[in-house]
Amino acid sequence: MSTFFLILSILLILLSLLPFVKNQHWVFRVPEFIKIQLLIFQVIASIGLFVFAEKSIVFWVVALIQIGLIVYHSYLLARFTKFYKSHKNITKGLASLKVISTNIYQFNQEFDRFKDFIRKEKPDIFVTIESNKDWELAMRETETDYPYTEKITLENTYGMHLYAKIPFQKITTHYFVSEDIPSIEAHFKTKDGKDFVLFCVHPPPPSPTEEDTSKERDGDLLCIAKRTKEIDKPTLVIGDFNTVAWSKISELFRENSGLIDGRMGRGILASYHAKYWFFRTPLDLVFHSPTIFLKELSVLEHIGSDHFPICCVFCIDSSDHSQKEEVETITKEEAKETKELIAEGKREESDNRTV
Repeated sequence: MSTFFLILSILLILLSLLPFVKNQHWVFRVPEFIKIQLLIFQVIASIGLFVFAEKSIVFWVVALIQIGLIVYHSYLLARFTKFYKSHKNITKGLASLKVISTNIYQFNQEFDRFKDFIRKEKPDIFVTIESNKDWELAMRETETDYPYTEKITLENTYGMHLYAKIPFQKITTHYFVSEDIPSIEAHFKTKDGKDFVLFCVHPPPPSPTEEDTSKERDGDLLCIAKRTKEIDKPTLVIGDFNTVAWSKISELFRENSGLIDGRMGRGILASYHAKYWFFRTPLDLVFHSPTIFLKELSVLEHIGSDHFPICCVFCIDSSDHSQKEEVETITKEEAKETKELIAEGKREESDNRTV
């Protein structure tokens, strides 16, 4: 039993240390996704070590490293619990908007289930990610209630469709790193005359079954971050980021964009994998300008996909209630790293997707 816990501890330490390596291969990036699971197993393994293992030099080295990593992981995850901070309650009386983003999983055929879900939730705007021609055709009946649409119909699991009850002021589809990886920049004006921008994103993940590296993902997200920094309007970025809120790329995204991570102090809100509860992690993220205040951020019911939908209810207030103190700044070294990651993302060519 002592050997088992020792080997388990060494394996967990290795998986915990891999993300510290600045290599974009999926072997080093995927362990970022499972910090919650690693923390749980590390606590179990540490207890097992102290109960069963002989207190040798190897034991103390492994135990101390593992305890250090438990503290580190606890610190990372604590920022995404409701105990981390309180939120300014200034939303009373302000008009709010409801946005839902759903990675519907291209091969999911439960069209009616999703349409019933939209009818029940009644969002002002919703985006479908991985939606192809079948999904576009199935969703046409919703266009009576959502007449303003942007349709990017692809069969490579990177299609994206935006549906809105309010008209676009301007809408642009970007292809920052590849001609088959779209993101949507939609400009709106609320009924009370406030401008805002909604960015919908879905970069490719690093994984043994998809992209070998995170180069395209990182480059795409950082291009979006730099674009949002240029926009002088309240901005909300939502979608399947294919990274987690505590990853290095999320940190660079926050610092380059000047946006706030909506999950801070609101909970982990794991959105993937919908069918395997123990392996869930938050891949569907929300970032927003300091003048956007979230009234609600939640994960909604299962709709047949491998992701849960994510819902954001927000209002806009450009008065002195700004959350600018929460905006993080970027260092010269990080700015240089950002430039290099964008260049690498644009140079990368994938042979794993078909348009």
